[in-house]
Amino acid sequence: MYGPGDPAAAPRRSPEAALAAASGVDGWLTDAQARRLWSRAEALTPPARIVEIGSYRGRSAIVLGHAAREGVEVLAIDPHAGNDRGPQQIHGTEEEGERDNRLFRANLERTGVSDRVKHLRLRSDDALDEVTGEVAMVYVDGAHRYGPARDDIAGWSARVPPGGRLLVHDSFSSIGVTLALLRLLVAGREFRYEGRDGSLAEYSRTPLVGRERVANAARQLAQLPWFARNVAIKVALMARARPVARLLGHRGGHWPY
Repeated sequence: MYGPGDPAAAPRRSPEAALAAASGVDGWLTDAQARRLWSRAEALTPPARIVEIGSYRGRSAIVLGHAAREGVEVLAIDPHAGNDRGPQQIHGTEEEGERDNRLFRANLERTGVSDRVKHLRLRSDDALDEVTGEVAMVYVDGAHRYGPARDDIAGWSARVPPGGRLLVHDSFSSIGVTLALLRLLVAGREFRYEGRDGSLAEYSRTPLVGRERVANAARQLAQLPWFARNVAIKVALMARARPVARLLGHRGGHWPY
């Protein structure tokens, strides 16, 4: 599943090429986060499978498509229904969803990964019935409310085999996602916290016992001050109090991610 680099099997594309391809695509994935996704996807060997929950217009799917070796399956799951499209976009319209779907497919085609990424236009819970077997790498960036985030993490993490990876966007940033992590992973026995780039947290499926479990929980709880800062920044931006956001170290008008 995860193996040492093999020059003969290595993809011709580079993380720089993937970043360049995705640079004009709308989304909330930073360059550092894209590099982490690229690195984890590139390390997989056939017949591994990657599942992405929440694709929007294809920014992260393009990175994964560029990184995946021949024979590694990439599944992008997004209903493009118009709802839960991004920060402060919980409720939308069917027309917005259709536009997102058209742009998603066009972006994959334009960047040369339409043959590497299979799109399942389904809700993530419905896709659980369509996708069978293990998933070596799961990237969760779906609805950020507590209930959907909890269900995505719980349902899809169960498909990750030992040594596999679970990456969750908006960790220690979105309130709903962070509550789901606290409920499912912080004190858990199955997933070791490997670190984060911004709000992209990475976990590996590794059994934890005794002091390892305590240390794993402590590493995650240590991210809560950063979470509190992000929540304060969001409140300031919603209140149009940009000077307060700047005092907290935030630059620009974008939502922290």
